[in-house]
Amino acid sequence: MNNPRSTRARLALTIIAVFAVVIVFGVRLVDIQVVRADALSTAAAENRSIPVTTYGTRGEILDTNGVVLADSVDRFDITVSPMDVDDFTRKTDDGTVTITVDEALAEIGALTGQTVEDLQTPIGADPDANFAYLTKGVKLDVFTAVKALNIPWVSNELRQSRVYPNGAIAGNLIGFIGTDGPQAGLEIKEDSCLASTNGTSTYERGADGVRIPGSTVTATEPKDGGNIRTTIDLDLQWFAQEAIETQALATGAEQATAVVVRIKDGHLMAVADYPTVDPNDVNSADVGALGSRAFTTPYEPGSTFKPMTVASLLDAGSITPTTQIVVPSAYPVGGTTITDSSDHGTLHYTTGGVIMNSSNIGISILSETLSAQKRHDYMVKFGISEKTAVGFPGESAGDLKEAADWDAITDKTVMFGQGVSATSVQVASLYQTIGNNGVKLPLTLVEGCENADGTVTETPSTEGTQVVSEYAADETLKMMETVVTDGWLSNVLTIPGYRVAAKTGTAEVATNGVYTGDRIVSVAGVAPAEDPQYAVVVTLMKPDTIKTSGAAAPTFQQIMTQVLKKYRVVPSTTPADDIPLTW
Repeated sequence: MNNPRSTRARLALTIIAVFAVVIVFGVRLVDIQVVRADALSTAAAENRSIPVTTYGTRGEILDTNGVVLADSVDRFDITVSPMDVDDFTRKTDDGTVTITVDEALAEIGALTGQTVEDLQTPIGADPDANFAYLTKGVKLDVFTAVKALNIPWVSNELRQSRVYPNGAIAGNLIGFIGTDGPQAGLEIKEDSCLASTNGTSTYERGADGVRIPGSTVTATEPKDGGNIRTTIDLDLQWFAQEAIETQALATGAEQATAVVVRIKDGHLMAVADYPTVDPNDVNSADVGALGSRAFTTPYEPGSTFKPMTVASLLDAGSITPTTQIVVPSAYPVGGTTITDSSDHGTLHYTTGGVIMNSSNIGISILSETLSAQKRHDYMVKFGISEKTAVGFPGESAGDLKEAADWDAITDKTVMFGQGVSATSVQVASLYQTIGNNGVKLPLTLVEGCENADGTVTETPSTEGTQVVSEYAADETLKMMETVVTDGWLSNVLTIPGYRVAAKTGTAEVATNGVYTGDRIVSVAGVAPAEDPQYAVVVTLMKPDTIKTSGAAAPTFQQIMTQVLKKYRVVPSTTPADDIPLTW
């Protein structure tokens, strides 16, 4: 027989035990749901909610005709959840098979070009993390193949990558994108227009680490960047680059540039550099080729400055096209002697003869008709010593000393482009001014920012400045025509059917303040001379086979011919004026 007291005792103990368990669970429940509710909810959300960056599209860089110079394409980042990395089973036709972590990583590496060790590194860096990158920026075919492996702890993100479909054509101007963002050229200069704004979203992940379909929530929408339309004509840019590279290699020149300007609006139609850079393969380029030397590298331009000097003196009224001077065989100045490129006796030149024969002595004598300060002021008005309106990254203003600092020899040499430096685009601007009836227009490389809503912003100024009179500019052009019709390079510079006004230049290269046997040779000019439409400047730095402007002349003629043909410029219908060169 059972003892009633024993039975009641056991029942009491059971009840007490049950109450104790209930109290423990109650306390635990209060701790979880009340005391630590926020912290645990946050931790749970962090364990299942994965933040994702949604990328906006960077704007395109276009040529003047709308041809794409720089574009953005879809690329993919392969990501992993380190805390979920483990062996898994994969269904096959024969059933299921277990795939180890190393086997899975080997499969990924075979597609991405990485080793198992490479892929283990981001996983091992923080094994308890929810997210890490295995590799970034793979193309669609690689992304698709990795996704087809169906590895449960591997995911992906879409991102934008930059491509340059024309390779090195205009690469000097476009620039490129690096790991730290825009690095050069228009990519960095116009970043405020081109840059996109990334958005954010999150998705929920199940216990197996796989994204839950339909769980993505977008917090911030991405915003695409605007497009930049340049003034560059891609086809002409290609032609100019090919032309200067061919001639640089033929003459052994270290560098070369070519600039084409549309005279009536100051648009840069081509700015070519040799050597240059392919923005798709920046590592293969020399550091000095990562930008545009036409903007960044000033040089002593030599006699291509003489038309500016003559136009200034004509505008000031201190000379006329027929001013007569006696040009001696040598001209002593400031303890040294100015000479011409070839020996000669006493000559009788007009102003036109000084230009056609490119006489350093003659231009020195003519310059004495106007004060140094006024001549200096004209050079500044032409844009010498000032950066162009383009504002290209790394652009140089060149160097022009104040007139008060000119010694006796510098007072003369700056008039024929020695003792002063300018960039190729500054020289092109000089010839745009003379060709535009003396009106200097701001050079333009970018027409504006084309926004997604169709508006165009950041349009450049088109306001011109009258530097010299129409008379001074036109008379200077007439004298420049004699360089093509009567000069020593006439057979090379002539373009059948067109009147061309040009000037050659050969400048000595100084090293450590001492002029050497190296030369910088140029030809600059406009056409048609009676109604100039385009200016072209070609410069070769340190050629070693031909050290005169004869090295640049064929390339100038080729590029100017291509320009006139491409834009269907009407041939000249009137003959050049008969300019007296001697007396």
